[in-house]
Amino acid sequence: MTLTLENVSKVVGGKTHIHPTDLTLEPGTMNVLLGPTSAGKTSLMRLMAGLDQPTTGRIIWQGDDVTGQRVQDRKVAMVYQQFINYPSMTVYDNIASPMRLLGLEKDEIDRRVREAAELMQLTPQIDRKPLELSGGQQQRCALARALVKNAGLVLLDEPLANLDYKLREELRAEIPKIFERSGAIFVYATTEPEEALLLGGNCATLWQGRVTQFGPTPSVYRKPADATTARVFSDPPMNFIDVEKSGDAIRFGKGQEIPASTLGRDLADGSYTAGFRPNHLALERREGMLGFSSTLSVTEITGSETFVHLDHEGQRWVGLVHGVRDLEPGQELTVHLDPRHIYIFGADGRLVQPAPYAEAA
Repeated sequence: MTLTLENVSKVVGGKTHIHPTDLTLEPGTMNVLLGPTSAGKTSLMRLMAGLDQPTTGRIIWQGDDVTGQRVQDRKVAMVYQQFINYPSMTVYDNIASPMRLLGLEKDEIDRRVREAAELMQLTPQIDRKPLELSGGQQQRCALARALVKNAGLVLLDEPLANLDYKLREELRAEIPKIFERSGAIFVYATTEPEEALLLGGNCATLWQGRVTQFGPTPSVYRKPADATTARVFSDPPMNFIDVEKSGDAIRFGKGQEIPASTLGRDLADGSYTAGFRPNHLALERREGMLGFSSTLSVTEITGSETFVHLDHEGQRWVGLVHGVRDLEPGQELTVHLDPRHIYIFGADGRLVQPAPYAEAA
């Protein structure tokens, strides 16, 4: 049940929604589409499903070219962030509806409906209609309906965004196991890097309609192919600073200089960009760390952590530090960074050196 996209693109009204894309998804795998809003995740899913036709390229499903095939002729299940249920039907009938269309036996339908309802914690609401449910319960009903279809391709477009935190965490762990057991290809769109890491499997990062990298999720996170992928796979986005390699030294921006043996020993002399994730900035110095003078713009307290928004030599940085910090906007701060967390990108944006810690992970 392999799904292959060959040079698939989508242009609407002269605007490119999806640039030419080659992608192969294997049966029994979970594949996360990660990117910000308007990156092209939903557009790519609609092409996979057959809801839209590509401008160029072919879509191969189980060895057959299905590029022009209607969505209703494909074995596809799709769930959107904005759930869709039949308002006149009970939860039971909503979940049962795709199996009735397939002509399954009544006992088999009943068994699958009740199993899915139990899994989605909908058993007490099984005789209610969607308008009598909370938003989260309605979304779980839509998920249950996708589950029972036994589709070969399951497309979930930010399906947990409307659920409460506890249930979202539970379903993140359970959904991949559920669909992988069926041997289906599972595609899950999200804007959250943390969610991509929790789901595991494979990850395709998207930026402005382009798939910038595809591979096992931990590998894409640890070794982003370029600065764009690194920016997408970091929340808040990765911080950057210009660096210059000259002989035995590397200079950061206008100031700090370190021996090349610490970072970038094998780099050719020239200009590069260094990148590091917000959670690797610290307010407390430890041995071997670099120090950067900055001005605090604003803080955001999230509970056990604090986001610090900084200005360093005209560049905007964000740090994620532990604890609740009593800091005043406008004050001067020195932030610290372990060079082993630094990625080095070339002038073309391509990764030339992963962070040493990432390589060791």
